[in-house]
Amino acid sequence: MKATSDRNARAQPESAAAAPERDLLRFLTCGSVDDGKSTLIGRLLLDAALVYDDHLRALARDSKLHGTVGAELDAALLLDGLEAEREQAITIDVAYRHFATARRRFIVADTPGHSHYTRNMVTGASTSDLAVLLVDAEKGLLEQTRRHAYLCALLGIRDVVLAVNKMDLIGFREDKFREIADNFGKFASRLNFRQAVAIPAAARFGDNVVRRSERMPWHAGPALLEFLETVDVQGAAASSPLRLPVQWVNRPNAEFRGYAGTIASGTLATGDHVVVGRSGVRSRIGRIVTLDGDRDLAGAGDAVTVTLADDIDVSRGDVLADPQRPQQTADAFTAHVVWLSDQPLLPGRTYLLKCAGRTVGATVSELNHRIDVISLAEVPARELHLNEIGHASIATLEPITFDPYDANRETGSFILIDRLTNETLGAGMIRQTLHHAADVFRQAFDVTKASRAQLNDQKPVILWFTGLSGAGKSTIANFVERKLHALGKRTYLLDGDNVRRGLTRDLGFSEGDRVENIRRVAEAAKLFVDAGVITLVAFISPFRAERSMARGLVEDGEFIEIYVDASLEICERRDPKGLYRRARLGELPNFTGIGSPYEPPENPELRLDSSRHTAESLADRVLEYLRQRGVLR
Repeated sequence: MKATSDRNARAQPESAAAAPERDLLRFLTCGSVDDGKSTLIGRLLLDAALVYDDHLRALARDSKLHGTVGAELDAALLLDGLEAEREQAITIDVAYRHFATARRRFIVADTPGHSHYTRNMVTGASTSDLAVLLVDAEKGLLEQTRRHAYLCALLGIRDVVLAVNKMDLIGFREDKFREIADNFGKFASRLNFRQAVAIPAAARFGDNVVRRSERMPWHAGPALLEFLETVDVQGAAASSPLRLPVQWVNRPNAEFRGYAGTIASGTLATGDHVVVGRSGVRSRIGRIVTLDGDRDLAGAGDAVTVTLADDIDVSRGDVLADPQRPQQTADAFTAHVVWLSDQPLLPGRTYLLKCAGRTVGATVSELNHRIDVISLAEVPARELHLNEIGHASIATLEPITFDPYDANRETGSFILIDRLTNETLGAGMIRQTLHHAADVFRQAFDVTKASRAQLNDQKPVILWFTGLSGAGKSTIANFVERKLHALGKRTYLLDGDNVRRGLTRDLGFSEGDRVENIRRVAEAAKLFVDAGVITLVAFISPFRAERSMARGLVEDGEFIEIYVDASLEICERRDPKGLYRRARLGELPNFTGIGSPYEPPENPELRLDSSRHTAESLADRVLEYLRQRGVLR
């Protein structure tokens, strides 16, 4: 009973009285698959008596069902909670565990080693102060080991423990340990770590986890827990300038208007002056409200609701900042991007970018290079694939406020989101501004789009004809323009083949080049609309994302998507340019419908079945639709 009582007393996570006396260390475990990350943390919790008796009983039961170490307790099951993790004996999701010792409080993120789950590792690393990077002593440094080390450095972690695990499998040989530690030291010397400490361990048996191992007397350094309890990793969040991203505007009644969020850095006191980063408007802090009542002072990591002395415009996504050290404002910057999707990153494609709670449209204007995680070389690249890391130039559709990632991890990071599916595609770290938004001004002119449209006696729109090659897009668009011209309307037709002879002649037919091709055409069509012209665009434009991007460039009602629908069989039978025949012979490897997909519109304004009707009759349908929409006056 005494042992049980002692264990439960030590396992108390954080009593209210003791918590303020012990600082908090956030760390993660990472590395390649099956290097023993979950086992290491599970063994640490067991040997430090930080597991409750009921959890021990559950672990004993689960070890019989899912364990991989015979009759022993399988320490990894303390972290691997998902059924799929236990069935496959791998970590899939990030497992967070809170625990405390007499010296310090801890939050550990046990992250997956499989390359497919790199996004989960990035999630865990983004909030960690230190990384425990595991290496299998038999296998040595692997590609995933180097990738995780590089990601840790990229995400701002400056302190690393290299835990060389499974030393029992190599007979606890010092020379093998030194070889692995030296190889990692050479690689890590280019990653700007503040310290990289190597510890030999056998997590399954507890060697050098909580207590120093008698089987490795040659190791003069600390055991893992001893190092974690004493390492100094004080971050700069408290001394950095104030940054409070607004996550919610709290308005329970007409008398109270508060701005809720978690302080990313700095300190905040009642009466302090603050500035809204987006607008530059200043005010003072009236109250600092928490669940425990009002406070006079709050610091980094505190979740608060603040009121302001003045009634100013503050919305979700804004950041309250120190007016003496404000954020940067720009609509173009460079960033490192970790790509997390099976679909490649394509320069020119428009994504949603979310930074500190604010979401705007954004384009990767240029992919400067890709990082080779083995050699750390900068490799030329035109796109990024799953788990690859690149350096890119990014342009946002409107200015955003931010800090460089090296100055503030919270307000200098972002994610890229698919505009159509809302899937998170990539994670980024802002490095530097390309140019300030204040340096580029929109020039106002007296002759406007409205005055041009009035002179032309028409409403300017984009008629976007999309469909497979051979469906009849250009033929129908040509009939439409002839009929509009006969009515005295101002028009211009942008045709795929014609545009590729000039504006986009430098582009090929890869997926990335097709994205850039449509981006340029959409920007040109936008200018024609501004000129008051009815603009006809006849392009295959196979991807919904680019057609959605083109729609977003103009005002509501100025984009009409026209799907010229004909089956692949019909288009291939027509084959007016002989392209399908060449594609079948392998001469055109990325031809749409054969070697590259076509994504038909889901909700086009018009659907024209060119397999059943003549081109001229379909053109008449388009004109009738334009009359109904008020385009033709």
